[in-house]
Amino acid sequence: MTVHDQDPYSQGPLDSDPEETGEWRQSLDELVDAKGHGRGREIMLSMLKRSKELHLNVPMVPTTDYINTIASENEPEFPGDEELERRYRHWIRWNAAITVHRAQRPGIGVGGHISTYASAASLYEVGHNHFFRGQDHPSGGDQIFYQGHASPGMYARAFLEGRLTEAQLDAFRQEKSGAPNGIPSYPHPRMMREFWQFPTVSMGLGPINAIYQAMTNKYLANRGIKDVADSHVWAFLGDGEMDEVESRGQLQVAANEGLDNLTFVINANLQRLDGPVRGNGKIIQELESYFRGAGWNVIKVVWGREWDDLLARDSDGALLNLMNVTPDGDYQTYKAENGAFVRENFFGRDERTAALVKDYTDDQIWKLRRGGHDYRKVYAAYKAAMEHKGQPTVILAKTVKGYGLGPHFEGRNATHQMKKMTLDDLKLFRDTMQIPITDAQLEENPYQPPYFHPGAQDETIQYMLERRRELGGFLPERRTKHVDLALPEDKDYAFPKKGSGNQEVATTMAFVRMLKDLLRVKGFGERIVPIIPDEARTFGMDSYFPSAKIYNPNGQNYTAVDRELLLAYKESPQGQIMHVGINEAGATAAFTATATSYSTHGEPLIPIYIFYSMFGYQRTGDAFWAAADQMARGFVIGATAGRTTLTGEGTQHADGHSPLLASTNPATVSYDPAYGYEVSHIVQAGIERMYGGSHPDPDVMYYLTVYNEPFKQPAEPENVDVEGILKGIHRVSEGTGEGPRVQLLASGVGVPWAIEAQELLAKDWGVVADVWSVTSWNELRRDGLAADEHNFLHPEEEPKLSYLTQKLQSADGPFIATSDYMHAVQDQIRQWVPGDFYTLGADGFGFADTRAAARRFFKIDGPSMVVRALQGLADQGKLDRSVIAQAISKYDLHNVNAGTSGNAGGES
Repeated sequence: MTVHDQDPYSQGPLDSDPEETGEWRQSLDELVDAKGHGRGREIMLSMLKRSKELHLNVPMVPTTDYINTIASENEPEFPGDEELERRYRHWIRWNAAITVHRAQRPGIGVGGHISTYASAASLYEVGHNHFFRGQDHPSGGDQIFYQGHASPGMYARAFLEGRLTEAQLDAFRQEKSGAPNGIPSYPHPRMMREFWQFPTVSMGLGPINAIYQAMTNKYLANRGIKDVADSHVWAFLGDGEMDEVESRGQLQVAANEGLDNLTFVINANLQRLDGPVRGNGKIIQELESYFRGAGWNVIKVVWGREWDDLLARDSDGALLNLMNVTPDGDYQTYKAENGAFVRENFFGRDERTAALVKDYTDDQIWKLRRGGHDYRKVYAAYKAAMEHKGQPTVILAKTVKGYGLGPHFEGRNATHQMKKMTLDDLKLFRDTMQIPITDAQLEENPYQPPYFHPGAQDETIQYMLERRRELGGFLPERRTKHVDLALPEDKDYAFPKKGSGNQEVATTMAFVRMLKDLLRVKGFGERIVPIIPDEARTFGMDSYFPSAKIYNPNGQNYTAVDRELLLAYKESPQGQIMHVGINEAGATAAFTATATSYSTHGEPLIPIYIFYSMFGYQRTGDAFWAAADQMARGFVIGATAGRTTLTGEGTQHADGHSPLLASTNPATVSYDPAYGYEVSHIVQAGIERMYGGSHPDPDVMYYLTVYNEPFKQPAEPENVDVEGILKGIHRVSEGTGEGPRVQLLASGVGVPWAIEAQELLAKDWGVVADVWSVTSWNELRRDGLAADEHNFLHPEEEPKLSYLTQKLQSADGPFIATSDYMHAVQDQIRQWVPGDFYTLGADGFGFADTRAAARRFFKIDGPSMVVRALQGLADQGKLDRSVIAQAISKYDLHNVNAGTSGNAGGES
C-alpha cells in the first residue's frame, strides 16, 4: 500500500470493506431513527468503551459537535410553572441591575457589576427552583459556590423572599457608611455571616475549593462522622475564570475520587473582563476536551429550543458545520448587533443555511436564544448531572454577557465595567422585563429608579417561597451551630512539657509527638484531620500511617512495597489523614473545607495542615485569605522554618519572612515558639479558643513555625509564664551577677543563640543578660497597635500600656533582638520597646550551606548578638567603643567558617 492510499486523518489505512462499513452505518441510522439521538449516543459510548477493552487503539474523541449534549427528544418534562418562574426571574433581573445602578448615585459611586448575573440568571433560577437544597432538607443541604460578580442577583432574590430590605439593597457596597444595613460587594461570609457560605470572587479559588468541599463531604460520610453522601456541591464559574491555574489544576482529583456529588456550571458567555475569552477559538470546545480528558462527565448546553427545528431540518449538516467553525469572537459580535446582521453574517455564509431561515423575520432570528437562557435546556442538563454516577459533571452553558440589558450592554467588550444605565436604557430594560413601573417614575430621578416587589401575598411570590420550602429553606445561608466537642485535658498536652533530657529534639518532632497523643483522645482525636502535601516522612508523621491511615475513598487495591514494615503506607476509605500529594494549593483548599465543617455541616473538624514554611503563606496566601473570609478554624504548621535551618536546600526553600506574610492576614494568630512546652500551651489555647465556646473571636487560624534543627529541649519551668507564652513574650533565662545589663530577645530556633550569647557576654565581657523568648512578634505588635488606638481615641482616660511595654519596663539595658527571619520581623515591635532597640536579621536570599556558616553570614548567631549588645552598651556610654572591635576580632565575625551556632543534625 502506498502513502497515497492513507487517510491523512486516520491512524490506519483507508476502509478495507466499504460495503460492510455502510451496513454498520445504516444500522446506527436506523437505531437513531427508531429510538432517538440519546440512545444512539449510549450505544456509541458503549462501543468505544468495548473497543478500548479489545485494545483496538481507537482514540477517544475529546470534543463533540458544537450542539447540545442532550438531544431535544431526550429532554425530560419541565416540572414547574415556567411562566410564573419567568415572571419573578424578570423581577430579580430588574432588582439586581437597579441595586448596582443606584449604587452609582451622586455622592456614592461604589461600583458593582450588572452583566455577569444578567448572563447567568436562568442558570441560577433553575437551580433555586428545582435543585438546590437548603439546610433543612433531609440530605443536609447542598453547598453552592456562587460566582462572585453575580452577587447582586442573590441579593435581589433575597429581597423578593423577604430576607433583605430595600434599605439593605441601597447600602450595597457601603458596609460601614450604610450600617447597620450595609451589605458586601461579593460573597464574603465574614462580612455577612448568616448569608454567604463561600467566598469566590478571587477567581480560581471557587473551583478548587468546591472540589475539596465535595471531597470533604465524602470524607465525613466515609469516616462515619456525618452522612452527607447525598449532599451536592454546585460551583458556578466563568469561562474566563477557567484560565486560572487553580481552576483547572485539580480536576483530576475530582475524577480520581469519583466525586459524583460535584457539578461545575460554567457560564460560557464567551467574555472575560476585557474582551473575548477565545476570540479566535471556541472556549466551550476547549473546556469540553480538557474536562473529558481529566475524567469528567461533560454536558453542553449551547442552543435554546428555538434552534431545535433548524437543526432538525439541517439534513446535510450545513448549519452544524457553521456552528462548528464559527469562532467565539464572531458569536460575541452577533449578539452585539441585530437579527439582520446575524442573517447576513452567520446564516448567509452558506446558501443552504440561508435557506433554512428564509421564512424567518429578522426579529425571529434575533430571538434564537443561547442554551444557557433556556429553562428547559438547563433543567435537562441539571437533572442529567444529578443522575450521573461515578464522575463529577461539568455543564458548559452558552450565554450572553449582559443578556436582557439592551444593546449598549449585551455582548459589549466593556460590559463588565459598565455600572449604570441611561434613562433610555432603563426604559428599554423595563419593557423587556415587563416591570410595572411608569416612565414618570423613571424620569423622576434616573439615578434612583424604584425596585420592584409585588408584595408578599402575590401568587408569584408565594410560588417562589413554596419552591424553597420544598427544597429545604433559603439559599445562600450560613449557620454556625455545631455539635459540642469534649476538649482534651491538660494531661493530653503533657508530653512536650517534660523536655527531652539528653536527647536532641526539633520543635517539629515535639509537635508531631504531641499530636500523636491528641489523635488518641476519645471523642476528640477522630476530629483531627492531618493534611500533608507529600512530606509526611520529612516531618516524622509517617508514624501515623498504620493507625490513622491515609484517606482514599477507593481503599488500597495494590500490594504495598513496604507492607512488612512497622510504618507501612496504608490507605483506607476510613483513613484520617488527607495526603494530597505535591500540592500546596489543594492542601489549602482541603484545609478550608475541613476548617469550616463546623459551619457547613455542624460537625467540627480540626485540620492540621503541615508544610514547608516557605510554601505556605507565600505560595497560597490568597487561598488563606479566602479561608479567613470563610471563617476557617484550624492549625497551619510551617515546618522546616527559618532562613538558615534547612541546610543544603537553598534559595527557594529558605523562609525568612513567613511571619510577615502571616501578619497580613487578620484571622491568623502567628507564633514562632522555641521549645516544646511553648508549642503545647499554644496548641491547647488555640483549640480552646476555637471550640471552647467562650472566646469572643473563635474564627481564627493558628500559624506555628517549627524547625527541623534538634537541640536539647528544656522541661517546662515551675511557675512558667503561660500568659506570656500566649501573649507573645516570656523570660526564659535571667542573668546573674554584677555588671552592665542587656536584654536579649529571640524567637524560635534563635533562642538557643541568645542563650549562647548570654554565656559569652558573661564569660568574655562581664555583661549580664536576660533572655526572652518572643513566641509571637506579630501578636505583640497587634497588642501594641490596639493600645495606641485606645489612647488615640480616649485621651481623657489613663493611657494603656502595651503588653510588651509592661513586660519590659523594669528591664535594664539596651534590647537586642534576633530570629531566623529578616530584620522586619523583629522591627515590628520597635515602638513599644521601652529603651534602645537593636535588631539582627537574615535579609536577602537564602542559600545552601551549613547552619553555622549561614547564621554567621547573616550575622544573626550568638556571637553576633554579643557584638550587637556591646554596641548598644557603648552607645549608652557604659562601655568603651573599642570593645566592639575587640569582640569582632575575637569571634572572627567576618569569617563564615568561624560560625558556631547550630548543629548538623535533623537533615531534611
